[in-house]
Amino acid sequence: MRISLLVVFVSTHCLVACDGNGGSDAANHEPQIEHRSAGDATVVDVTSNAFSAHSANMSEVSRIQKFNLGNDFFQNPWVAGSASTSSRDGLGGLFNNNACQDCHIRDGRGHAPNVSATEDGTDFSSALIRATRSNISETDKNMMLQSLKANVPDSSAGGQLQHDAVAGVMKEVDLRVSYIDVEMQFADGHIETLRQPSWHITNNYVSQGHAGFDQDTVFSVRTAPPMIGLGLLALIPETAIIAQEDPNDMDGDGISGRANRVWSIEQQAVSLGRFGWKAGQPSLLEQSAGAFVNDMGLTSRLQPDENCMPHQVDCLATPNGNGDSVNSYDYEVSDAILDAVAFYAAHLAVPQRRDAYGAQVQRGKALFQDAGCDQCHVARYDTASSSAHPELSEQSIFPYTDLLLHDMGEQLADFTLDNQPVSDTVLVEFLANGREWRTPPLWGIGLTKAVDPHATFLHDGRARTVMEAVLWHGGEAEESKRLVLQFNRSEREDFLAFLMDL
Repeated sequence: MRISLLVVFVSTHCLVACDGNGGSDAANHEPQIEHRSAGDATVVDVTSNAFSAHSANMSEVSRIQKFNLGNDFFQNPWVAGSASTSSRDGLGGLFNNNACQDCHIRDGRGHAPNVSATEDGTDFSSALIRATRSNISETDKNMMLQSLKANVPDSSAGGQLQHDAVAGVMKEVDLRVSYIDVEMQFADGHIETLRQPSWHITNNYVSQGHAGFDQDTVFSVRTAPPMIGLGLLALIPETAIIAQEDPNDMDGDGISGRANRVWSIEQQAVSLGRFGWKAGQPSLLEQSAGAFVNDMGLTSRLQPDENCMPHQVDCLATPNGNGDSVNSYDYEVSDAILDAVAFYAAHLAVPQRRDAYGAQVQRGKALFQDAGCDQCHVARYDTASSSAHPELSEQSIFPYTDLLLHDMGEQLADFTLDNQPVSDTVLVEFLANGREWRTPPLWGIGLTKAVDPHATFLHDGRARTVMEAVLWHGGEAEESKRLVLQFNRSEREDFLAFLMDL
């Protein structure tokens, strides 16, 4: 199978609109339902708040109140450990941002730092960098695989670089990005200018005599993905996802999607990875707990340890937010808050499509299929029954993803400190290697800029437009990109019309 990287499509297979079972709407003579991407949970909104509504079919007052509670803790900032604040303190000492919403702007997509003619980009407010060791022994690798440890962290900075800190704590790293232009030419002579990033990472602990990053550490830039439809993705039956795997490319089509298998802290068992750029999280609850501790330095029952390294004594000395002798909490993020935030994330609704059956959109859909993009960006699934999430239960949905990992090629690979791409043998997140990315869902992509005009695309935000994102596809998507590059002006307009209607 084949994938796309952060925000587009990929390869070649069936030339009709595939559903989750490999069939097609046309073949099954089904009614037109694809405009309602999330079934009965779909909302109608084209404003800057298009990604911020709860599931349209949510009516029970208690559930709406829980959604609103989660929204409150998702939107508002956390503060450093404080005697005057009891339920929203404990930030840091090291962190990337102090509020979920500041990364997922209006619940949408983040952006790479902007650059000017004279200065590199330094605003990493909605982007972060993961770090992992690559030069580990076969024994260590086998042990890691057997225990399904997420990665082997850098000994200086850990598994994620925190570029901010509370007062009195030294920032772990300073980050910059610069770009060079890369031109991509279509068969008719039209040229698209892409931008290739160079990431500049300074370890601030070197100034204190620390050896700095390990020589074999590799880095992975991640911008915040949109939050919509996550609860529906959680209810796609595991069998429907696994059925799409073809890790050894047995059908010879050049596409070899595979699932990530991860360790579930909550279940204490190996689970299917669904969430995150490399499908490294098995559930929204664990995704939320991971973001709290890694992005904001906030502990919870699933992540009870601060994210300070042993040598970061100023970070370790930071007051926590576990309350005082009067109001005591086991962790900085209580179970009630963690549950409410995960509930909120599960029920952020997908907006309805605007012109799903228009002539130009339908022509674009055919081109999308002809280029094989639907082989990884699989259109349709039916969600499982769920008493915990009745609004999301048994819905026909159209997310355009297979939730599998695909090799996207050298140009989109994770990299070393000197910006050299890593090979496909380097494990970066559980079983995902440095060139693999989970196929991102495409629903809502057409409203990305309406929600935030500064949003960018792909895992590292390098693509300013959807077409740029398409043209960065490589690896398993190389053939699909080649076919897209044959499109003339009219076909390009139709192709984009379809994508921008999703």
